[in-house]
Amino acid sequence: MFISDGDGKTKRLIMIVGIVVGVGILLAGLAICFVWKRKLAIKNRGRIEQKGPNERSQDFLLNGVVITSKKENYSGERGNDELELPLLDFSTVAVATDNFSDENQLGQGGFGCVYKGTLVEGEVVAIKRLSKNSGQGTEEFKNEVKLIARLQHRNLVRLLGCCIDMDEKMLIYEYMENKSLDSVLFSQAKRSMLDWQKRFEIICGIARGLLYLHQDSRFRIIHRDLKASNILLDGELTPKISDFGRARIFGRDQTEANTRRVVGTYGYMSPEYAMDGLFSIKSDVFSFGVLVLEIISGKKNRGFYYSNNELNLLGHAWKLWTEGKGLEIIDPSVGDSYSPSEVLRCMQVGLLCVQERAEDRPTMSSVVLMLSSETATMPQPKNPGFCLERNKNPLETDSSSSKQDQSCTVNHVTVTMLDGR
Repeated sequence: MFISDGDGKTKRLIMIVGIVVGVGILLAGLAICFVWKRKLAIKNRGRIEQKGPNERSQDFLLNGVVITSKKENYSGERGNDELELPLLDFSTVAVATDNFSDENQLGQGGFGCVYKGTLVEGEVVAIKRLSKNSGQGTEEFKNEVKLIARLQHRNLVRLLGCCIDMDEKMLIYEYMENKSLDSVLFSQAKRSMLDWQKRFEIICGIARGLLYLHQDSRFRIIHRDLKASNILLDGELTPKISDFGRARIFGRDQTEANTRRVVGTYGYMSPEYAMDGLFSIKSDVFSFGVLVLEIISGKKNRGFYYSNNELNLLGHAWKLWTEGKGLEIIDPSVGDSYSPSEVLRCMQVGLLCVQERAEDRPTMSSVVLMLSSETATMPQPKNPGFCLERNKNPLETDSSSSKQDQSCTVNHVTVTMLDGR
């Protein structure tokens, strides 16, 4: 069977036309895609160019947090793809908080306000809106985002996303129904929520979270601002360490660092950090010890003075311990439903953590062991640091001063560089 020349030419013509049409459609598609991307790029560049230098740096910050974080892994706990954080625009956050209404405000600190928000999907979140004139600048904001995005532990607060819009910087966290530890522990109306068992669980939970930061993540992370207001409580009163704006990352071989800018909260800072700017895992241990004594007693170390205005909480606890009256420190609101041996064990751990010399303080792995085991060997604590006297008269020297020098170390310190919280 033969095919005529006419039929062959027709088929070749059809094939050529088909190829030309196909290539034309493909080129037209590529051209449309190119034009669309170019218009989008011009639009975005125009939007960025309208911003000032500060806002442009925040756009760079945004890219640094979301894109380059894929290349780093400080904890080894998340895969690369999981490091990207959802970014919410300002209007979404404003709607979620009812335009940052007072009714939705959960708290206020030196860095700004925290609001309760409800996203479109119905998820309830906590939104930390940084004050425009707060002490936390772009670097500290970036530091907090990069750190928390990489950390996963049941006793660390979970970061869900962030918002950067012009000079607005916001962090979106999981919502903590019971707010911060200090709002419960130091409240006459709420402290009854914390029976001894709950207090013991909170102490152990904070210890496990801090151990994770110091040892179980790939890098050692020093929090540098551990205090009651930075411990959040969920609906079951599970403690979660928050606020990593001051945190620093150490390599495995690094044991301490020095800073000229001492930041933190008076009453929780270790002597070597407050006086010499030296910080290490042991300065976090000191802050943890203060927290333990506050949780047991229901009293703040800062501003608390016992009889005759002589001792702060650390000095009062040390005095009771050396006199064999340790159980007198417990918060009366706890009642009688507590284990005396457990209270004394926690008190001893607290005093070991606030010892004046950093090398005398235990590591958090030792702390967790001592808290979890009734048979663990525990050394006797030495003098605490910052066991302060408060003199009514600067010129007054009486026998009580010399008596206190026998039971604790009195450190007279002036700290000039403190950031408000």
